[in-house]
Amino acid sequence: MLTASRALVGVSARSLADVEDTVTLAQFRILVLLSSQGRSTLVQLAARLGVNASTAQRQVDRLVREELVDRRENPDDRRQVLLVPTAQGARLVEAVTDRRRDEIARIVQTLPGEDRAALVAALEAFAEAANEPAAGRDPAHPLGW
Repeated sequence: MLTASRALVGVSARSLADVEDTVTLAQFRILVLLSSQGRSTLVQLAARLGVNASTAQRQVDRLVREELVDRRENPDDRRQVLLVPTAQGARLVEAVTDRRRDEIARIVQTLPGEDRAALVAALEAFAEAANEPAAGRDPAHPLGW
């Protein structure tokens, strides 16, 4: 498992290489959560990340400065501020995810068919156990990579 996780970390690092001057891995994680789970308060975001609110706030402040995240008044409770990815932030997540998907597909294609299905099932179970939000299903990639 540790060896496989090193390989996946390598794929992740390479997929972020083109944007590493714009966002850190931690900031990208925030963008992914906001893009996949929708608007969020800072407290909700910090809980999802497993960090304290001040840590999340510093990262969000940087993303706001880079115009990747917006702060908006909650229409249901004007005392709350909601965090949402900007169009530029959503495009960044999509571009990095596409690069990651392409590299994972290249790797998975080298496996025999029966191993591919078993791998996808095992990784889906692992992601679910880790409470990771599901990546969008792309019809061109029915196995999820």
